[in-house]
Amino acid sequence: MLEDFTLATFADRLGDTFRVGEGAGVLDLELVEVSAGVAREGAARVPFAIVFRGPLEPVLPQQIYRFEHDELGAFNLFIVPIGPGEAGMQYEAVFG
Repeated sequence: MLEDFTLATFADRLGDTFRVGEGAGVLDLELVEVSAGVAREGAARVPFAIVFRGPLEPVLPQQIYRFEHDELGAFNLFIVPIGPGEAGMQYEAVFG
């Protein structure tokens, strides 16, 4: 499923809420940024990065999490905390 995701997949969903985790440990993260990387010759897609914002606590450690979205369904995604922003903790996922 992740191999089908493109920049457009997420650009159309800025501001959407994604449920992250399972069971009692579910957090809502908001998609706040989508940015394109530099295209490489012969690459299957243009690389891109997405940034989510969540509460300041708890901070999710860098690892793979189960994400759920009303339109995209469920998928696993590796995210990295990139620090607190003005309105909460920010997490980044990079697609090559």
